[in-house]
Amino acid sequence: MNTTRWILLTTVCLWSCNPVSTPQPEAKESAPMPQPPLARKIPRDVTVHGDRRIDNYYWLRDRDNPEVIKYLEQENAYTEAMMAGTKDLQETLFQEMKSRIKETDLSVPVKKGDYYYYQRTEAGKQYPIYCRKKGSLDAPEAVLLDQNELAEGKDFFDIGAFRVSPGQDRLAYSVDETGNENFTVFIKDLVTGELFTDRITGTYYSLEWANDNQTLFYNTLDAAHRPYRVYRHRLGTDQKDDRLVYEETDERFFLEVDKSKDERLLYLVSNSEITTEIRRLDADQPDGEFEVVLPRQRGVEYSLYHHGHDLYILTNDEAVNFRLVKAPEAAPGREHWETVIAPDPNVLIQSVEAFADYLAVFVRDRGNELIRVLPFTGREPYTITFEEPVYSLGGQSNPDFQATTLRFSFSSLKTPRQILEVDLATGTRTLLKQTEVLGGYDPDRYETKRLWAPADDGTRIPLSLIYRKDIDLHQIHPTYLYGYGSYGSTIDPYFSSNRFSLIDRGFVYVIAHVRGGGFLGRTWYLDGKWLKKKHTFTDFIAAAEYLIGEGITDPDHLAIAGGSAGGLLMGAVTNMRPDLFHVVVASVPFVDVVNTMLDESIPLTVIEFDEWGNPKEKEYYDYMISYSPYDNIRAQDYPNLLITAGLNDPRVGYWEPAKFTAKLRAMKTDQNWLLLKTNMGAGHMGASGRYDYLREVAFRYAFVLDRMGIHE
Repeated sequence: MNTTRWILLTTVCLWSCNPVSTPQPEAKESAPMPQPPLARKIPRDVTVHGDRRIDNYYWLRDRDNPEVIKYLEQENAYTEAMMAGTKDLQETLFQEMKSRIKETDLSVPVKKGDYYYYQRTEAGKQYPIYCRKKGSLDAPEAVLLDQNELAEGKDFFDIGAFRVSPGQDRLAYSVDETGNENFTVFIKDLVTGELFTDRITGTYYSLEWANDNQTLFYNTLDAAHRPYRVYRHRLGTDQKDDRLVYEETDERFFLEVDKSKDERLLYLVSNSEITTEIRRLDADQPDGEFEVVLPRQRGVEYSLYHHGHDLYILTNDEAVNFRLVKAPEAAPGREHWETVIAPDPNVLIQSVEAFADYLAVFVRDRGNELIRVLPFTGREPYTITFEEPVYSLGGQSNPDFQATTLRFSFSSLKTPRQILEVDLATGTRTLLKQTEVLGGYDPDRYETKRLWAPADDGTRIPLSLIYRKDIDLHQIHPTYLYGYGSYGSTIDPYFSSNRFSLIDRGFVYVIAHVRGGGFLGRTWYLDGKWLKKKHTFTDFIAAAEYLIGEGITDPDHLAIAGGSAGGLLMGAVTNMRPDLFHVVVASVPFVDVVNTMLDESIPLTVIEFDEWGNPKEKEYYDYMISYSPYDNIRAQDYPNLLITAGLNDPRVGYWEPAKFTAKLRAMKTDQNWLLLKTNMGAGHMGASGRYDYLREVAFRYAFVLDRMGIHE
């Protein structure tokens, strides 16, 4: 229940030197270098727990101040000027990445009732087209929604919720046209093709139909962009008449609405970073009152899976890596729990797919994802395993509660994404679709492996690598090291054809699965949060030192990247060990940790006390201030830095990367590049169109390649 996008060179010499015999061009008078903008310093005293600091760039938070927008535009102009020499390289990278994708394509249809639902894309169009066919795949196509038509003339356009009604004759969907993740709901009549007059504004991602085919439940946002209320809406009525169903008054919790796979129950889910409380309602009785299933208990998380007259409960109650229990629907209290899967210190239970005759349980066993199948009758439980040593699984739509098959996705750093279907009775797998990678892609040209970097405290940090087989891994290579390490989220080794624009230029691509993430289970997460957050940074530094010590790369050929909380990681390690890295890409980075966590009016602040700690408590303040990237900038040499932001970002305010850049400009002692690129029409996720997204990737890669001395 608890509710991530990414010419062949043959020798090292091609990126590090020119052949002696290469003729040199006649020297020309070079154009003057662009001058970076300097943000004004407006001192603001910040005193917390007797610690007095000066914040010279606090004023950049005021987006209504024309001088703020002017500064961001000046930084964009400077970035554009500095990157002007990479225009051809950016275009080459964009065309490479675009040439690998099958632009006109079709998803695997999903059957629900009498209909087969799918998405398709068309060459030259930025967005998917949502379609269905009735009765069979040979039936005429009905277009439910063409996102390209809806997005015409708009710089940004995102679909949030997409819910077909139980009668399958109505579609409720929500749209965001700015990137601020504030959605408006529309309802379409799938028989006539017309829109109902209903408009529901100020909503977030969750939206569910009751079984009467005319009642919708949706969540709305408070002033801090926290989803905190759920309303009931009757089709054909005005939003002002909608009834408030529940308000979550505890600012540490997000509120969302969900529905069980068997469509019997509606759920109101209150989630903090460490605690869950769920209310339920018979989906046939939308006017009824939601009742609490298990009252919230600090530190206890749970998810529900309805099955007949029982509830399967996935919880961390007395189980760090979670356990699965069963209880009667009428009496779900702990005293009635029956163990289905006991807790295991080495195995994290991630999620469950509940079918009428089977449970499919997704687990992570010592980093590797597996699927455990628990039949209710017939054969014994069994485990679906995979042969590749470095891979990733993903969920797929499995809407039919009565189904005897499970769909999921598989990919690895070198294996393109596969949609697989397993017969749960026999364990037989069928490949339904594999993503086509055009341009002669051959996975046998590449090697993947898992390495382990020793941290200072003896902990071994797993690294996932991919590189060309024809390179000697024991020679110095340009290396791209990616990390995240927060919220228990795992950056799995999934396939991205974009990366081969680096790998085919001789790069070793590495993911560091540092603490704070969930790669090795819940304890791996807990060992990298709160007052242990620095493990995330020292683990990443240990990974870089290991790659250098093994002779795979050196500081002159090492690029690092991360976004959002991974941008915090980039800022922290760059302050701590700037000598280790040549290039740093920090995307929408959370770098002004203390100031943000002190301001409860900012989205996500209060709920994230359970991730970072509350700086109003001195112990947490002292710890945060010791690593907060903005507060630890000092007069020293820094690597080449590319920092990105989104003006409409509700998760990491644009001012965090802007302030970080401004302070770095004033204090760093080197001549390396420092670029800030703010998307003035998007939010945290960047561009919404698939081609626009590729251009953003091409820009980042061009920066990395150019700073590495690779210009084609």
